[in-house]
Amino acid sequence: MREEVGGFVYILASARNGTLYTGSTRDLLARMYEHREGVFHGFTRKHSVTRLVWFETHESVAAAYTRERSIKRWHRDWKLALIEKANPQWRDLYDEITSNLLPVTFLNTASRTQPRP
Repeated sequence: MREEVGGFVYILASARNGTLYTGSTRDLLARMYEHREGVFHGFTRKHSVTRLVWFETHESVAAAYTRERSIKRWHRDWKLALIEKANPQWRDLYDEITSNLLPVTFLNTASRTQPRP
């Protein structure tokens, strides 16, 4: 049986050192699809912020949301340092996830998020 992840916090970027967006979700793949395809008329679509440059897993969606709110209050320099430490080349991690380079336990595809208004 596959281990399930409760939630994810992620940071998207328009380019290296570009516009940043911090979010949280139960299903990272589904949420990334929504961002990349511009499903919702919002910040990421308006500013072309679609590169997944950092993410972490949490035991619950509530914990992920709490961490998201915390990171959103950080100074930009702190967010850049977080990304640089984990992903110094600013690779688009979505490509790695969809290429099955990350273990399936990170892919929590059992449930889908409800579209945000």
